[in-house]
Amino acid sequence: MKGGDGDCYYSRRQVHMANVQTEVMSPVKATRRRRNSLQAKRERLFYILVLPWVIGFLAFTLGPMVYSLYLSFTHWDLFSSPRFIGLGNYAQLSGDPLFWQSLRVTSIYSIVSVPLGLIVSLMLAILLNQKVKGLSVFRTILYLPSVVSGVAVSTVFMWVFNPQFGLLNALLGELGVKGPGWLSDPNWALPSLILMSLWGVGGNMIIFLAGLQNIPVSLLEAASLDGATLWRRFWSVTIPILSPSILFNLVLSIINQFQTFTQAYVMTNGGPLHSTLFYVYYLFENAFQYLNMGYAAALGWILFIIILVLTMIVLATSKKWVFYQGE
Repeated sequence: MKGGDGDCYYSRRQVHMANVQTEVMSPVKATRRRRNSLQAKRERLFYILVLPWVIGFLAFTLGPMVYSLYLSFTHWDLFSSPRFIGLGNYAQLSGDPLFWQSLRVTSIYSIVSVPLGLIVSLMLAILLNQKVKGLSVFRTILYLPSVVSGVAVSTVFMWVFNPQFGLLNALLGELGVKGPGWLSDPNWALPSLILMSLWGVGGNMIIFLAGLQNIPVSLLEAASLDGATLWRRFWSVTIPILSPSILFNLVLSIINQFQTFTQAYVMTNGGPLHSTLFYVYYLFENAFQYLNMGYAAALGWILFIIILVLTMIVLATSKKWVFYQGE
């Protein structure tokens, strides 16, 4: 009986301890279930909110890209069904003199306008970083041109570059200099558009201005106390800290300048003598004037590869000249 009583005692004790443990664990499990439920709700909300973007990306970006890749292997005139011709369009590119001319024009334009625009926008940002009265007004005036429609800007500059009654030749005439034909002269048409590209440096200027205002004053003061000249402080302190902004503007400028179209379409129609035949304008001609959509798609993919390669080169070399404050 004693043994039996002892067994009953220990059994009751085990049941009691199990009940106590269950009571202790129940709030923990309940809390865990609530957390899991809350996490599941957050995940569902995330997918619901991101779904419109995913649908838009698939329908308006990835889908058209995949279809254009297919079209680049076809001959299609918009009216008949696409006819698969394999690499025929890409083979035709190698023997197309206008393709090489458009690539040459776009490359020259980008090689000159990209660094020129970066230099001018950086100089303007430095000027606007000074503490003077009415600074916000000057910032607004210099930034506003970059948000004006490209068609409107092109129309204004057609008047500015007019050889008979244009503003630029009128100013040169006051100085006793006979101005060139600008847009009507094959030797001056592309330089004119490069000069015009400086009109839209306000976007890069704002990025540089934000970077300049993030430079610690203590670093400049320390460099000055060490005897560094103004140029030395600019080259050894300002430029390294500003290098992420330079990288950002450089990549965007390369992408934008290689896609130049509006100026050629509104001002020159690719002339005179194909001196302003930009790549995207030639793509537009093939697609919507010659109705050769397959060839235009091949041109588009070649441009995509060129921009991708240039961007990857810039990003790969940026490790040697871009410095971040956390490093």
